Amino acid sequence: MAKGKLWGGRFDGTSSEVTERLSSSIDYDKRLFRQDIRGSIAHARMLARQEIISKEDFTAIEKGLTEIRGMIENGTFEFSAALEDIHMNIESKLTEMIGDAGKRLHTARSRNDQVALDIRLYLRDEGEHIISRIEAFVELLALIADQNIETVMPGYTHMQIAQPVRLSQHMLAHAWSLMRDRRRFQFAIDSASSLPLGVGALAGVNYQNDREFVMNELSFSSITPNSMDTTADRDFALDFLYSCAVLGMHLSRFCEELVLWSTSEFSFIKLSDRVTTGSSIMPQKRNPDLAELIRGKSGRLYGDLISLLTVMKGLPLTYNRDLQEDKEPLFDAADTVLLSLDGMIEMLKDAKFNSERMKKAVFGNFSTATDFADYLVKKGVPFRQSHEISGSVVRYCEKEGKDFFTLPVEEFKKFSDVIGDDVLEVINPLSSTERKLSAGSTSVREVKKQIEDIRKILKNSLDTLG
Repeated sequence: MAKGKLWGGRFDGTSSEVTERLSSSIDYDKRLFRQDIRGSIAHARMLARQEIISKEDFTAIEKGLTEIRGMIENGTFEFSAALEDIHMNIESKLTEMIGDAGKRLHTARSRNDQVALDIRLYLRDEGEHIISRIEAFVELLALIADQNIETVMPGYTHMQIAQPVRLSQHMLAHAWSLMRDRRRFQFAIDSASSLPLGVGALAGVNYQNDREFVMNELSFSSITPNSMDTTADRDFALDFLYSCAVLGMHLSRFCEELVLWSTSEFSFIKLSDRVTTGSSIMPQKRNPDLAELIRGKSGRLYGDLISLLTVMKGLPLTYNRDLQEDKEPLFDAADTVLLSLDGMIEMLKDAKFNSERMKKAVFGNFSTATDFADYLVKKGVPFRQSHEISGSVVRYCEKEGKDFFTLPVEEFKKFSDVIGDDVLEVINPLSSTERKLSAGSTSVREVKKQIEDIRKILKNSLDTLG
């Protein structure tokens, strides 16, 4: 018998040293101990309820597992790489503590459905943590938007000044992308909320177990319908990793703007000393390292997703040991996302926005040329013709070295008979945002509505959770 192995009955020899090293996952999957113990207690309670084990055995199992959880939490539990994983480490210790009752715990389950349960429980727990941090970040962005209603700044396309917008609208644009991330993580939680335990290795179990009872014990919403699919499935893990990757992309885009805005060329924002660093050789430097580090994490999150997709792509049904590679990408992605969200909150909570610099910048690159074209449309000029007239004024200013925003009204009138003295107000970037009438636009009314809508959604979520 393979010494110390719970599966060693049919083996004569011992595993080689390299087999031991390749097989062991305890260094990283020990973080699943809470989920493993929670699932095992629910499983044991079901076994006792179904009279598969005695009530006395259940009492001993529950007490032993509770003690083991305490030992792991206070650092006195000794993990063994020879026992491969968290499941076998806990079960071996339990048997050592309570004897034969510990050996009965694994009745009517396999490590295949056990590990699937642990991961689903873990992803539900981590998903809730991530949603909570997303909501905290969104609340901060809504606050920044509320405090900067009157701040006008350039909006960009192709990194060229395009039209005037409000800083609040820009912050809310990021907030809405995070609200989509929040929804994706809720979907990932729901995806992981179908109970796998009770299907055994792949074909089912030879006991009249009660999967619905365990489902309710662990607050799952359903049971998985097919035993073979259950032990082969990691779609729920991919849903989680995809959500992490998209969130990482959104944070990376935000960080790119923070890096640009903090340059001396832009000077739109000043990040606090707590989130910036200096140079080892250039005394004047103030580097937005936190933004750059979070921007870099997006590649790591993409890698976690691609890693598991690649593991899954060639696997036949049902369980294959390749699936041991599912945990590290999940742990890394969850840790990375939570750290990145904390970093974003840390950067933005003390950031100082330079409203005067933003106001000055909005008087650049003919930012109200579209307003001028729409002004002509309202005077009866077809849009294509008004677009051409506006472009002609731009070309004239560039050729003559004149400022579009201070061009005398008499010179504007040379381009169309419909142009009146009111054109000067139309081309003023500071009044441009209030001419935006469409829902979701950058006008004060619509920005305030967005803030109200976001806060209402978050409040309803909190009320639901409470």
